[in-house]
Amino acid sequence: MLLGWTVLWFLIVEPSGGVSWHYLREGEQLLFTKQGGGGLSLYAHHPELQIGPVSLLAARLFSPFSDHLGQVLAEGTMSVLGLVMLVLVGRTAAWYYRGTGTNHRRLQQRILIAGLAFIPMWVEVSVRFAHLDDVLALFFTMLAVHALVRQQPVAVGIFLALAVDSKPWAISFLPLILALPRQYWWRTFLWFCGLVAIAWLPFYLGNLGSMAAAKFTIPNQPASSLRWLGVSDPSTPVWDRPAQFAIGMGLGVLAVRRGRWPAVVLVGANARILLDPSVYTYYTASILLGTLLWDAVGQRRLVPWWSWIALAALYGGALAPVSDSTKGMVRLAFVVVSTAYVLLWPTKQPRKRGRAGRGRGSGRRGGTPVERPTLALTPVAAPVGAPVPAQGGGRRARGRGGPVPREGENRAPAATR
Repeated sequence: MLLGWTVLWFLIVEPSGGVSWHYLREGEQLLFTKQGGGGLSLYAHHPELQIGPVSLLAARLFSPFSDHLGQVLAEGTMSVLGLVMLVLVGRTAAWYYRGTGTNHRRLQQRILIAGLAFIPMWVEVSVRFAHLDDVLALFFTMLAVHALVRQQPVAVGIFLALAVDSKPWAISFLPLILALPRQYWWRTFLWFCGLVAIAWLPFYLGNLGSMAAAKFTIPNQPASSLRWLGVSDPSTPVWDRPAQFAIGMGLGVLAVRRGRWPAVVLVGANARILLDPSVYTYYTASILLGTLLWDAVGQRRLVPWWSWIALAALYGGALAPVSDSTKGMVRLAFVVVSTAYVLLWPTKQPRKRGRAGRGRGSGRRGGTPVERPTLALTPVAAPVGAPVPAQGGGRRARGRGGPVPREGENRAPAATR
């Protein structure tokens, strides 16, 4: 059903799509031909190309084709990545809630309902605007989230770095590292820093003028939230971008500390549209990924209200025949209300059943149910990579680390395979 929904939106939007694809084509040609101020001087001479080097490398894959065919193939590929992300969200939720008696049919229904809201905005960024950089930033962020629940710290650092190397604003999602067990923070952070340095340092060392890309400004549009905050500068204020990153990461850290790490993407994206002087509709795709993660992992209601509220408020509000001031007020209201909700509204944590993934009661063999730790990413107490001892005779082994799961109990439920 979601595949058919994606194809329908693709066919509707594609005739008027590819609005920004020429930036990707121009950027990858300049990077590899080294003409017209390209090569390692790319960002110094073309600060308007706010595109990460990983995105330019990916755009190179479509260069052998004609301009039109390459654009259509890129749009189709990016649309498929949206469906892959929906699968990853579902598997992330299934893995996170394993052993809690989660009804996986109900989870599939929740992903379906949220996906129906997600796809139109995903087609907006992948087809109408063809922003490969934003698509890759969100895709790698989703891979990082999936690696997070699987307790793969190195993969988390690698994918977050690739997200930033695709589009710098993805640095707002860095607090996801803090949702890992504390002993893995530094290792993950060092992998992140190393890969970011490998991607960006050659440009800054090759031409110190590359710093100009960080100072690139865009018009401050009347419908932006920035106007409602009293900022009337005609273009991006000098403090705006650093404030976006600081607020996004600060809210992300607060979300993790409050045991609500699935909200990190949403609050980071909220900080972006809160202070961004522009109101492009493709910005909403990052919000919809954030609401999708919150609706699927952060809470367990069947109806994913926040995904549909975001679609109606941000996409519907942008198309509604109302004044620019009203549109800015709606954007600001959504950011404030959704951020306050995911950070402050009481949420009920699931309880770990005695036998993982089987839906059996906790009275006989499973023992007393244990409250799921707020920041624990799996119910298993063993560190990443440690083998789980096989148990015989149906009895539970005990040691200094407490009860050890039965053999096979640490496996993901059927819905994740």
